[in-house]
Amino acid sequence: SACMAPDETPRADISSRAAFRPASGADLAPGVVLLHGFAGWPGVMWPLARSLSHEGYRTFLPFYPSWRWPLDRIVGHLAVRVERFAAQVGGPVHFVGHSMGGLVARALIRQHRPAALSRVVMLGTPNAGSEIADMLTQYRISRFILGQAEAALITRRDRRLIEMLGSVDYPVGIIAGSRPLIHTPISSSLPRPHDGKVSVAATHVEGEIAHVVLPLSHAVLPYHPSAQAQVRAFLSSGAFDETP
Repeated sequence: SACMAPDETPRADISSRAAFRPASGADLAPGVVLLHGFAGWPGVMWPLARSLSHEGYRTFLPFYPSWRWPLDRIVGHLAVRVERFAAQVGGPVHFVGHSMGGLVARALIRQHRPAALSRVVMLGTPNAGSEIADMLTQYRISRFILGQAEAALITRRDRRLIEMLGSVDYPVGIIAGSRPLIHTPISSSLPRPHDGKVSVAATHVEGEIAHVVLPLSHAVLPYHPSAQAQVRAFLSSGAFDETP
C-alpha cells in the first residue's frame, strides 16, 4: 500500500569479493560503489553490478535506510564502509547512483571524498529536486510517504542540505529517462519529458560533463541493457556512447 512505510530492516551490504568477483586481476581492478534509490535495497543494483564485474570492476552495493534516516546520518553510516572498500580496491573508485542514490553519492564525496575518486554516474537522480516530492508536501501524509528523505528530495532545499551536497568538481555523467511506464495524475503534472518520477530537466547539475536521455522509465534505468552500456562507457572513457 502506498500508505505503508517502506520496509527498512537493516540488510547486508553486498561486495564483489563474495558475489561479483571480476574474472581476473581482482586485487587490481577498479572499484564501483553502487547506491540504490529511495525505499530501495542493494538488489536493485545487482544486474548492473554483474554487468560491471564482467568488465573487470569490483563492486560494492551498500544498503542505507533512505526513509528512516536523514542524509547526514546516511553519509555517516556509509562513509566507513566505502572507505574500507576503497582500501581493498587500492585503485580508482567510481560511484553509480540510481535516483536518490546519486544525491547520497554527492554528499558522501563532499564529506568523505575517496583519495582515488574517479568518475560518477547518476541514473534518474533529481539533482534539482523532485516536483513529485513538492506535490506530496502539500498533503499531511507527505512525511509518512517520504520520511526523512523529504529534505533531500524537494526542490526548495534549505542551505544546510545544499551545502551537504556540495558542488560537482569531479567527472559526472547523467543518464535521464524520458518514457514513463504508466501515466498517473501525479506524473502527468511533471514537466516533459520525464521518466514518470523525475523530469529530465531536474536531472541536470552544474558541473556535469555528459548527459544522455534514454527512452526508459525511472524504475527501469538500472536494469536496461542500454543504460548499463552507457554506465560502462562513461566509467571507462568519461563519455557516453553517442552511437545511434
